[in-house]
This record gives sequence, C-alpha cells and structure tokens, in this order.
Amino acid sequence: MTDRVAPPSDEVLVLHVLGARPNFVKAAPVVRGLAELGVPQGIVHTGQHYDALMSDVFFADLGLPEPIANLGVGSGSHAVQTAALLTGLEEVVLAHRPDLVVVYGDVNSTLAAILVCAKLHIPTAHVEAGLRSFDRQMPEEVNRVVTDALADLLFATSPDALSHLAAEGIDPAKVHLVGNPMIDSLFSALPRLDPEPVRLRLDLPERYAVGTLHRPANVDDPASARELVDAVLEVSRRIHVVVPLHPRGRDRLAAAGLVSGPNLSIIDPLGYVDFLSLVRGAKLVVTDSGGVQEETTMLAVPCLTLRPNTERPITITHGTNRLVTPALLPAAADKALADGATTPSGELPPLWDGASGPRVAKVIAAWLKGDNLSPASQAVPKRMG
Repeated sequence: MTDRVAPPSDEVLVLHVLGARPNFVKAAPVVRGLAELGVPQGIVHTGQHYDALMSDVFFADLGLPEPIANLGVGSGSHAVQTAALLTGLEEVVLAHRPDLVVVYGDVNSTLAAILVCAKLHIPTAHVEAGLRSFDRQMPEEVNRVVTDALADLLFATSPDALSHLAAEGIDPAKVHLVGNPMIDSLFSALPRLDPEPVRLRLDLPERYAVGTLHRPANVDDPASARELVDAVLEVSRRIHVVVPLHPRGRDRLAAAGLVSGPNLSIIDPLGYVDFLSLVRGAKLVVTDSGGVQEETTMLAVPCLTLRPNTERPITITHGTNRLVTPALLPAAADKALADGATTPSGELPPLWDGASGPRVAKVIAAWLKGDNLSPASQAVPKRMG
C-alpha cells in the first residue's frame, strides 16, 4: 500500500481518519477549527466509500483539504474490509506518528483506526461518542462501544450520550459535551441549499419524497428487502419518491422491485449540497440512515426511519423523526404528509448551534499543549506550545 501513502513532509500533530459520507460531514468543522488555531493536521481517506459521488465530491462541497493518504480499501465483508483497513492505517500512522488520531462516527474505518492506535499507543479522540441503539445486531453498535472504550478523548453530541458513557464506566474527565458538528456543516451549507435546480434537473414534480436505504438489516436478506420495497412502492402511490441509491444493496433492492417507474425515481448518489438541497425541498424523507435523521431535524422535514431503534433518540424528542416498520410505513407517510413537520420540543437540540467544531478544536488544542490531561495521556510527549 505504499503507493497510496504520501511520504511524511510537514509535521502532522493531528490525523483525521475518514471513510464514509457521514465522516466527511462531521470532520469538516473540526478541521476548520483546528486550522484556525494553527494546529498541523492531515486527513486519511480510507476509501470505504469509494464512489466519487459519496466521497470525492464531499471534499469539494465541504472545503476539506486533500488527504495525505487514500487507502482505497473499497467494499467487502466486515472481516475483509476491516483487515485491509488495519494494515493500511497502521502504515500511515507509523509513517506520520501523530500526537492524536481523530475518528468519527461508527463505520469500520473508525473501528480499525481505534484498534491500530491502541496497539501502537497513539492517543485517539472519538467525535460522536456515546451514541447507543442497544442493538448488538448492528455492526455500527459494536464499533461504537469498542471505539469509546479505547478512546482518550470522547466528544459527545447530546446529553443522553453522557449517560451512556457513564454507565459503561468511561472516565468523565475524558468526556466533553460539544454538540453536533454535522449540524455545523449544515449551517454552513444552508445558503447553497436550493431545491429547485436539483428538482428540475432530476425531472421531479413539486411535491416529492426522498428515500435512502442501505442498512444491512433492511437490504441483505431478500425477504426483508422485498418487504421494504413493497412499503416504499406503496408510499410512491401517494407521492413521487426519489431514491439516491447507495451502492450497498443496490442489486438486492433492484431484484426486489425497487426500479424507476411513473412515480418512483432511482438515481445515483448525490453530492452533499445536491442531496441536502433535495431533502430541504421534500415533503417527506424515508430513511434508515443515522445522519439523515439529524439533517431532517435541522431542516424541519418529516422523517420516517425504517428501523426498530435509533442511536439518535434526540431526533425524536426534539426533532421531526419517527421510527416505523415497513408494515406501518404507508400509514405513517399519510400522517406525516397531512401533518407536515412538527417538533415535540419546538426547538433544536442543545448545542446544535453551528459552533461544535470550534469547541472540539479548542479541547484538542488544549490537550496537545498538555492542559487538563487525563491520567492515560500524561506520558505522551506534546509538540505544541
């Protein structure tokens, strides 16, 4: 993999490991915040999301700098993908020897990076720590629990995350409630989110719904995929549905009948700005994604999440999100379309104010200077200050 890893040049104190769409969105405000504080940093793109419309375009849309390494691991089973990530990330970390590696969310790139760094005794920070669905059947839940157990700095996006970390015995001195950096990116993008050009380009009617479907529990089993597709097709009899289809599960969903028709548009993935422009103009979003639950809460768009649980309950208590089964989806869509967006609390969740990235950056910069060190990190030499 040496041809995909740039040789060390400028000093890198902080290394960000990014692998999938949500990682890029969460990292951008943190990267900007650290840059404003003069912290030398670099990005590793693992290539877990290898489709250009789900990775490369996000660097441009979010203003992220070019990565210092692109591992290009691509897809595969969890074991195959994680093995490739472990070997590739070890090479990068050994080459640059950062003082801190920052990981985001709950994808396999996050898990691999935290394991590599734990073995090499490189300190780590986890942005979006403490989220729990309490469903160990979800691979993401396993990734979350392991990552938080090993991280040296934990950045929580919501108050419930603090309770989860405390229940798991995480040292509270490591934990910081900072808000949601994904919302920072959305705040920054709002002036560019214009649904009309995207709608016209895709030849959509004025009233439409957006769907995103990719979770293993929904698409890997043919029977589950068929049930899901039947429910989405039923919704399409009520309103035109456009589905930017994730490469994961595309063939299974197509085999189950999710193909373009008179009231259903199956399209390729969209870039960050185009996708959120589409969501902003939608009357309804049907999803099994975690981040979309948060984005629809911010944009005040009704969201129906096709899952039995969510690691983001704050999108239900403070947002527009509701959990539904495929069987209940058509009736729930009728209600959501009739009621429009309603938020139980009438306000955004705490610290969803567009300043989470700078909060994370401030903590990291202080940590690099040796301020407020936890016992686990006091022996680590610092090169700032």
